[in-house]
Amino acid sequence: MDVSNIANLATSMAQQRNNMDVSVAVFKKALDAQSSAALSLIEAIPTVSLPPHLGNNVNTKA
Repeated sequence: MDVSNIANLATSMAQQRNNMDVSVAVFKKALDAQSSAALSLIEAIPTVSLPPHLGNNVNTKA
């Protein structure tokens, strides 16, 4: 095997590894952004105070 082929292969593998690392980092940032957006949506839900007699019984007949 020629030395230049080994060098080309090593360079190619390093580039692929770098691309994968960048893709994972971008995915993690997107996941963090989505989780913070979901958390802010959940926190934006207003709390409703229902009367105490509601929700005590479940009608199981259709």
